[in-house]
Amino acid sequence: MAVNASVGPPLRVPVGHDPQRWSTFHSEKTLVVAARTVTSTVRVLESLPALLRNDSRVTVVFAYDPTSAFNDGVLDLLSDAGCRIMPWSQLSTITPDLIVTASENVDVPEGDCPVLVLPHGIGFQKRVPDSRASGTRLSGAVPDSVLETGRAWIAVSHPDQEEQLLAAYPKADGRTLLIGDPCFDELSASLPDAASFKRSLGVADGQRLVVLSSTWGPTSLLGRDPELPARVLAELPCDEYRVAAVVHPNVWSAHGSWQIRSVLAGALEAGLLLMPTVHAWRSALVAADTVIGDHGSVTLYGAALGKPVLLAAFGDDAVQGTAIARLGRAAPRLDLRGDLHRQVDSAIADHVPERYAEISQAAFVRTGQASARLRTAVYRLLELPEFGSAPPRARTLPRPATPTATVTSWTVESTATPGEGGQWTVAVRRRPAAVADARGEGPDAYLHLACDEEEQDHQLTESASVLLCRSPAPTTVSALRWIRNTLSRFPGCRLAATAPGRGCFLVGLDDGRIVEATITGPAVDPGLPAAVVYTCLRAGLPLDDVFVTLRIGGVREEDIGLRLRNFLPDTADPQR
Repeated sequence: MAVNASVGPPLRVPVGHDPQRWSTFHSEKTLVVAARTVTSTVRVLESLPALLRNDSRVTVVFAYDPTSAFNDGVLDLLSDAGCRIMPWSQLSTITPDLIVTASENVDVPEGDCPVLVLPHGIGFQKRVPDSRASGTRLSGAVPDSVLETGRAWIAVSHPDQEEQLLAAYPKADGRTLLIGDPCFDELSASLPDAASFKRSLGVADGQRLVVLSSTWGPTSLLGRDPELPARVLAELPCDEYRVAAVVHPNVWSAHGSWQIRSVLAGALEAGLLLMPTVHAWRSALVAADTVIGDHGSVTLYGAALGKPVLLAAFGDDAVQGTAIARLGRAAPRLDLRGDLHRQVDSAIADHVPERYAEISQAAFVRTGQASARLRTAVYRLLELPEFGSAPPRARTLPRPATPTATVTSWTVESTATPGEGGQWTVAVRRRPAAVADARGEGPDAYLHLACDEEEQDHQLTESASVLLCRSPAPTTVSALRWIRNTLSRFPGCRLAATAPGRGCFLVGLDDGRIVEATITGPAVDPGLPAAVVYTCLRAGLPLDDVFVTLRIGGVREEDIGLRLRNFLPDTADPQR
């Protein structure tokens, strides 16, 4: 990193001594963003571009304040965004026209320029450790020392927040600006794109997306139960659900991505979509079918968007009388020892979108207007006329990138039941083997372990009843060769399945027979037709010239045609 946070010569461009000699854009005003934590810096980065769009009159510089316990990652964030960064120590060498921050805890340098403090969550809803004292403080509340300067302006999203603030900090009287919440406006504007966001996240049609949301600290979801993501994945069939996790940036900053991925290793192997700490959580929340959360702002955003909410934790550091406290009383609690699958299904089935409307109205007002009102406030404090005539509108979020989350082994539960006309139905539910609880077969169910050839745990592949090659085979000959070699390498395996073409699968049996399975619906991976063949074998059902209905949990049904091909060459006696 080229930036030295504590020493170095004063910046010359675009601020400092005689900057106009070197600058391309000859601006009239200088706006400094105080960047102290990832959370607060992200909020400013998400808001400013729409406010200053096309306006070269304002120079923006980001001053890095390294004093927070959660400052790790700020410089990387600013560098990745292409921001001009200056050390905090050099802020005293320039004369900015406005300082903007979403961190209320900055040490504002001497001077007379105004300071605009934006919220980095929803209001003042949590008590947090006070870095200046041994006790706690109200998150988001500007200290008296800053209020006493008469330079601070505090943006709020609801009049109730102003009343709450004045009750705790009387010196804030006359220093608040009712803006609204630009983040909530963008989330709301993006709701019509929820289906496309789900596809971008790799959630198939018919699957439901469960978003786990954890704030930071010991009373958060992960602080109370770091194993919950793995248990949720263990109980939710992976053909019916995808699970994403939104983890507060303070957790990433305090513990590092290595520690987080280590703690969540089993869940990640089971397909957990761990959302990047910057920006991407918003798309996941829009796409969510339900939210399992705690007393953090993301959970409240989800409820305000009309999502079903289950509370897995709720800390006593939540402030009474706030919208999040009301959500804590209204939302159902997740029984951590109960049937998680049943609770998630019930939360979705029983939910009414307007359930949390009153709570939303207690957190946000003038929705859709926040960007326009914030821009007016910024230009007024800069003492500049607003640029352009049309006020900014809430923009929809960009399509999210697909997080990498590949499952390579499953425990597969299946049943076979006769239907009308003699056609059998095979119901299949798969769960990631990395987190699935050990369970025995029921009286009418069959259980087997299936592994992809890329599974790195050799103990699993050597124990698997079914081995899969999910990469399409270029030819039928190569598919048969792979089946032959796989059954030879793993003598304990009963079936090996691959796909030589779309909708066509070859399933090799350990007795040398080959079953060709064809399916006409949306693409499936070889594990599902292989589960049908395995179930038919266990149930003693015919494998030649028959149609079987594949029921993929509660997601969909597809007809699969089965027929026997020639015996696998060089592997078995045809008379066997």
